[in-house]
Amino acid sequence: MKLGIHAMAWTPHWSDESLPLIDRVAALGLDFIEIPLMGVDDVHPRPIRARLDGAGIDVVTSTVLSESTDITSRDPAIRSAGLEYLRRCVDVTAEMGAPQFSGVIYGMHGKRPRERPKQQEWEWSAECLARLAEHAAAAGVTLGLEPVNRYESPLLNTCEQALRLADMIGAPNVEIHLDTYHMNIEETSWTEPVALAGERLCHFHLCENDRGIPGSGLVDWEALFGALGELRYDGYAALESFVDVSVDMVAGTYVWRDLAPSGDVLVSEGTAFLRRLARQNSL
Repeated sequence: MKLGIHAMAWTPHWSDESLPLIDRVAALGLDFIEIPLMGVDDVHPRPIRARLDGAGIDVVTSTVLSESTDITSRDPAIRSAGLEYLRRCVDVTAEMGAPQFSGVIYGMHGKRPRERPKQQEWEWSAECLARLAEHAAAAGVTLGLEPVNRYESPLLNTCEQALRLADMIGAPNVEIHLDTYHMNIEETSWTEPVALAGERLCHFHLCENDRGIPGSGLVDWEALFGALGELRYDGYAALESFVDVSVDMVAGTYVWRDLAPSGDVLVSEGTAFLRRLARQNSL
């Protein structure tokens, strides 16, 4: 398993000023950094690639869709804008040498409709993502669908739903991205979603139930890592926690109290805990 960290542990908005975080992640002995692409125009692949090469670590990327890029929107112009944005994210991902792009890429993050999604919304999402998957395959990029909790998306809340959408898309480079923060709300088991995703699991966000330091809350880490060990999971797994309140935060990442003394404490204690569990389960 490749253990890394989401840059949002320190910053919600990536820019060239964030480049020193790559060295910080390498100094922690981690394998990769996850870079958010919500502000994709401020993410410059060439300096990132140069810094990664110097630090000797890998990178993956992720994002969420907004109201203006919602590929489940009734408005075809918005769906088209969403697809173009996602293609741009794939291009930036490929240019920085990242093999994987994931997140809430199937519909608006934070959407609050008055009724459950209709089949048409599933089909709009699948149609756009099938076109994106073709573009991503040509660039050598895998797409990961991340189910999130009911307060952040009406479409994908569970691993089973993510697999349903992946089957509708029907592309071999569309896989599954799980997140313990959301699993804690929506799943009924820590082990079954891992087994259900199986070899289609490409990424994991490792978060405590309150997004604090892993090991300090209610997540059953022993069961989770046991399931990953049985799967012999060798994909990416990123510590994803947030410390600072920021105007750049998106729905679901708000933090209104201190979850750790600092981002550095959260990262150092959290990664030490996760690394120990990985060793115990031969990951």
